[in-house]
Amino acid sequence: MSNETPQAGDLLVRVGAIVFLVGAVATLATVAPLFLGADPLPPAAYFVCMLMGVGFLVAGAGVLRSIAEQRRQAREAAGSVSAR
Repeated sequence: MSNETPQAGDLLVRVGAIVFLVGAVATLATVAPLFLGADPLPPAAYFVCMLMGVGFLVAGAGVLRSIAEQRRQAREAAGSVSAR
């Protein structure tokens, strides 16, 4: 376990990674019958594959939020140094 405090955006990155992995597993599950010669899965399974993109966007939003928070902290630190 890490001793670091959670930063802004960390939760979004973790949730995005989990959603992406669910979409990746769904993609593998929907492509496998095509290679194995089995009947294809129903269309609903193909819609679950779109979770890969959704997870990527959620994780990206978390990264951008983390960047914004770090920039804000840097601006505040620079402001307090120049005020001296």
